[in-house]
Amino acid sequence: MLTRVIRVQERAERRIIVLDAGMNDLLRPALYDARHEILPVRAAPNAGLELVDLVGPVCESSDCFAADIRLPALAAGDLACIMTSGAYGASMSSSYNARPLVPEVLVHGAHYALVRRRQSVAEQMRLETVPSWLQNRQA
Repeated sequence: MLTRVIRVQERAERRIIVLDAGMNDLLRPALYDARHEILPVRAAPNAGLELVDLVGPVCESSDCFAADIRLPALAAGDLACIMTSGAYGASMSSSYNARPLVPEVLVHGAHYALVRRRQSVAEQMRLETVPSWLQNRQA
């Protein structure tokens, strides 16, 4: 699963790296305490390792992909890859906290194809209905 760093929070004990992927995109770490290797897409040459927590933006205590791991420095805008998320990412994903489902890309060697496009907010909202008995009520 490809994800982007959206911000870095400096803490005394370690840095908190906030990713744009969340527990709704890959539930296994929150649900099963599953461990996935996480790699920066591009690491600076000779970059030292630092102690970090990698978390999602869902604002839940369980929205954590990895705690107390050592990675090369990451900054806002950097890409990282959460390895071996595979089919479980898609089959267990949800639109929790009104987050649209993410796109899926199938990669085979040098070939790739979009196999599930990104869900739009409008598509997500079309799934919602207001009962007829509430449609004309005043607050």
